[in-house]
Order: sequence, then C-alpha cells, then structure tokens
Amino acid sequence: MAYASTNPYTGEVLKTFAYATDATVRDAIGKAHAAFLAWRETPFATRAAILQKAADLLRRNADDYARLLTLEMGKLFGEAKAEVELSARIFEYYVRNTEKLLQPERLPVADPAEGEAVLVHEPLGVLLAIEPWNFPYYQIARIIAPQLSAGNTMLLKHASNVPQSAAAFEKLMREAGLPDGAFINLYATRKQVEMIINDPRVHGVALTGSEDAGSIVASQAGKALKKSTMELGGADAFVVLADADLEKTVPWAVFGRHWNGGQVCVSSKRMIVVDDVYDAFLSRYRQGVAGLRAGDPFDPETTLAPLSSQGAADDIRERLRQAIAHGAKAEEVGPPVPNQGAFVQPTILTEIGEDNPARYWEFFGPVSMLFRAKDEEDAIRIANDSPFGLGGSVFTRDIRHGAEVARKISTGMVFVNHPTKVEADLPFGGIRRSGYGRELLGLGLKEFVNHKLIDVVDIDAHF
Repeated sequence: MAYASTNPYTGEVLKTFAYATDATVRDAIGKAHAAFLAWRETPFATRAAILQKAADLLRRNADDYARLLTLEMGKLFGEAKAEVELSARIFEYYVRNTEKLLQPERLPVADPAEGEAVLVHEPLGVLLAIEPWNFPYYQIARIIAPQLSAGNTMLLKHASNVPQSAAAFEKLMREAGLPDGAFINLYATRKQVEMIINDPRVHGVALTGSEDAGSIVASQAGKALKKSTMELGGADAFVVLADADLEKTVPWAVFGRHWNGGQVCVSSKRMIVVDDVYDAFLSRYRQGVAGLRAGDPFDPETTLAPLSSQGAADDIRERLRQAIAHGAKAEEVGPPVPNQGAFVQPTILTEIGEDNPARYWEFFGPVSMLFRAKDEEDAIRIANDSPFGLGGSVFTRDIRHGAEVARKISTGMVFVNHPTKVEADLPFGGIRRSGYGRELLGLGLKEFVNHKLIDVVDIDAHF
C-alpha cells in the first residue's frame, strides 16, 4: 500500500493510490516546465481570474471539500469548513495584491542624468511543494496562490495519508481554468523527491513538515544549489502574566492547545504562567480541558477530534511514557475518550524539570505542558528555552506592556491576548529549528522570484 486514505475515527481504509512511476514524474516535470514558458507570459488579469474562480468554487462546494478533510484526517467538520474558507481568502489576497507587490522598483542612483536602475521581480520556473496532512488544503493554498500568481508553476508531493485531498485540489485548479501542467499532484516516493529537486528544470522547493523531513530535503536542495523554504515544527509558548484576565485567558488556552486535535505546529503547547496566578490558572484550565467532548468529528457536539492515525496516537502515548519516566507528573483530564478512533486522553504535564528531555519536545496532540515561572523575567527565559522559534503569545491586561514582552520572545510570530493563529493577510514562519523563509503576504510571494536589476546607462553621458 502506498498512498492511503484511512478514516482515523472508524479505521476504515477509504481509498489507496499507487506510487508514481519514475516515468510519470519525469513527464510531470516536462509538462510543468512547458506550462511555465506560457504561464509566465500570461497577463496578470488572466492569472487573477483563475485564482478568483478557485476561491469561488471552494466556497460554492465548501461542504464537499470539508467532508473530505474530516474523512481523511479526522478534522472536526466545523474546523474543516473554516479551512476551506481560509484557503479561499488566501487566493483572494493574491488576486487583490500580487500585481502591486511585484511592480518594478526604481532605485535611486548617484547621478540620474547618467541613466536609471530598476529592480524587476520575475518568476523562477517550476517549484516543488512538499506538504503535511494537518491542514491539507490550507498548506497547498498558501504556497500555490502566491507562486502561481507570480508566474511560477507547481508540483505537489502531499502527505501519504491525504491523497484524496491532494487530488481534489488538483481538480479544483483545473476546474478554475488553470492550464494543463501548471499545477500537478504527484504520489511521489522519497527517492523521487530527490530526483525532482535535482532536475535542472526545477528551481526551488518549499516544505512544511517535520524537522527530520526538513533536514533531509534542505540538504538535498542545498546540494543541488536550489532555493528552499522550510516551515517546520513548533512548541509555542503561551505566556500568562500576573495581570492576565483568567476568565478570558483560560478559554483561549484550551482552544489554542486543542484545535485540530492539538495537531498544529503553532498550537499553544507550553503554558508558562507566573507564580502569582499559576494555581488559579491550572485549576481553571483543568476544568476547561475536562469540558472537551471527544467523538465523531462530523457530530457538531464534538469538540475534540481524533488524531490523524492510530500510529500518531501511539507515538503520543510513548512520548508521555518517556516524559513520566524522566520525572514529569501527568494528569489525565476529562471523561474517558472513546475506544473507537485514534484518540488520546487529554493530558496535563507538570513538574517538567530542565533535565527532562520532554521539555524540548513537540507533542503533536492533546498534551499540555505547564511551567510555573517565578516572575515575568523567568517566564520570558522559559519561553526562549526551546529549540523551536515559530509562534507564541502573551496574555495581559496591559496590551502595551504585552507588546514589549512579545519583542523579547525569540520566535517568528508573537500574538498579544490571542494564541498564535493563521490568516490570509498575516505572514507565517519561524526561526531556529522551526525553519526558515516566510509564507503568505509579499514575503511569501517573493521567496521564489528573481529580483533582477536592470541598469540602463546613457552612453552619451560617458563620452
């Protein structure tokens, strides 16, 4: 079995797909390159109309697209519909803004009488996107919307457990009017990924995924001297200061840790609470987590989704065992989760010493790590004591001071009085082991364009 869609709630294997052959991959690269030669010359108005049509189709058929997400990776149906809408908004952001963001830039020169210098932004060519399973549509939209709008073409290697979602997005773009070859989904093997990266017609690779996958692909791209961006893991700090309004902060903490089943790189994995309010926060947080209801992700009453697979659930349990073996205290919270489905009992970890390796792990599921900070300075220290640097949040009644604290947290994104979130009009990315590069906005748009200088000299001025 190669790529397989398995319902994580029922365990039913829904559909399987064979690996692509090497010939299929080579043919796809050729089609993508041929499409690029025409697509780069296509007027922006035409590109924008196709992206807008894709957004319209997503909204028109939102329930159908969302249902596929819930079936393949267990996402709550309401959250699946929200992901469909977010993907549509990303397309529309680039419909509205790409032409302006890629306008040529006139550069100041020492003597304007001698000529002029202009910076133009041109597409590179065929790009490879390697995407994860936790947000199957959003992850595609946030790379193809900017890059297609810029004039690049795309090959997609999606996660092996969401093959139907990948196929659905490819079909969506065809229905929107995208030319043949401009976006191709491939059920590629790891060996074929390296083959794609090494092909001279491929000019870059964007990966969202694990540290291990990022390290391998970044090495391959570096060896081939290809541009790459890496959006990797995270263990976001949720910092609660002494003046935080706990009545509002705690619900955000429960949501921030458990949305999408806790399987979010920017979910609030580390609750760092100053000593003055730690006990009160923990008591309220425990009650909030206990109120989550695990069950059928299609049931609107369900508030805790299963994990994406039984293997993912087993991995979380093994990591919990190791954390406890190294001295952490684990408290299972709430009513027992159902036996059916890839569920993990919501768990709160406390007393995680600095010699406990779990302190530096990313738990990709409903496990909360709570840290008691002596004061604000200690909270900042704990927040920065991580190999990751993706997102984070600070909760306080004093928003100006919250912004000051946010500047001291070493990550790519920090939110004040809200967990780290994703939006169509906010940049996304991190530092350290959370990767490099940015997606969305102009930052993401310009990751894979050639910033070409055109310097025009008045020859007569030199004679």
